Amino acid sequence: MATTSTPADAVRAGQARAADGAPRTGASSGYLRHAAGKLGGALVSLFAVLVTSFFLFRIIPGDPVKAMTHGVPTSAEQLATLRRQFGLDLPLWQQFTDYCAKALTGDLGTSFQFRAPVGELIWEKLPATLLLTGVAVVVYSALGLWLGTRSAWRHGGLGDKLNTGIALTLWSVPSFWLGLLLIIVFSVGTGPVPGLFPTGGMESGTGETGLAYVLDVAHHLVLPVVTLVAVGYAQTLLVMRSSLLDEMGGDYLTTARAKGLRDDVVRRKHAVPNALLPTVTMIFINLGHVAAGSILVETVFSWPGLGGLFYQALSVPDLPLVQGLFVVFAGAMILMNLLADLLYPLLDPRVGR
Repeated sequence: MATTSTPADAVRAGQARAADGAPRTGASSGYLRHAAGKLGGALVSLFAVLVTSFFLFRIIPGDPVKAMTHGVPTSAEQLATLRRQFGLDLPLWQQFTDYCAKALTGDLGTSFQFRAPVGELIWEKLPATLLLTGVAVVVYSALGLWLGTRSAWRHGGLGDKLNTGIALTLWSVPSFWLGLLLIIVFSVGTGPVPGLFPTGGMESGTGETGLAYVLDVAHHLVLPVVTLVAVGYAQTLLVMRSSLLDEMGGDYLTTARAKGLRDDVVRRKHAVPNALLPTVTMIFINLGHVAAGSILVETVFSWPGLGGLFYQALSVPDLPLVQGLFVVFAGAMILMNLLADLLYPLLDPRVGR
């Protein structure tokens, strides 16, 4: 039977639609305010990084010009000319304003020792660092999530004690010491263990192409990745374990079990998603470390990435290159933290209200 609508019905329908739309509009505006606040905080942090990177490395003892001309007979006039070319003769405040003005346009200066733009040097070394630390971050984040979940779900058992004990032990080991130990055992060879892996570098340099080149790089990648994973997975494991333990006493898990859901389903679909928020922060922080790489590990394994470049720049000191790398490292961390903050309200609507 057909029904007819009255003006009163139309008014009530319009009010219902408005009421339905109000929460969505409010939630959207709340998220925009949350995002704007986080973006403003990120910009302030980035400016603080620029200030810190300029003044921090100028307290390092040493004269860059004298370091570059070490072993070469150089007169005082020539040293003064070099300082003038690099802008080191200007007052400190003027050096700082010039540095900030150029950095805001993407110009990170010219390297003292390589006589090349800092941006080009960073771009050249970035792929090697992304490969090394990217693989390591993916592996130890997945390993930490998996082992942390299993340890928390069966907390107090033998597996939990064994996992946390090994993780804490490896976490306390210096990465460079572990890297040197792996080189001695698996590269040089000791006792019955033969040398299985290269001592350093990213490739053999014998001109391989195609699949042979990929396998060669993977062969060189094993020990540095193992070093980073062994030292890094413990943090993700412990954070995930702690978060899941906090969730395991929740009433919603008891309700889920009372409905007859299997224990595996309760863990995967109810407990773990609610425990992920702190771990998401950890994962994004780890992703921020991808750009920085690991200075010590790259140096120990002679890996041609940003970490080794930073060590070279710091030994001079090559101020523009050190400053540029510091800005890139810190900027990557700020960006990843910003993305994590923007993702939080999507995982938990209570955040940002």
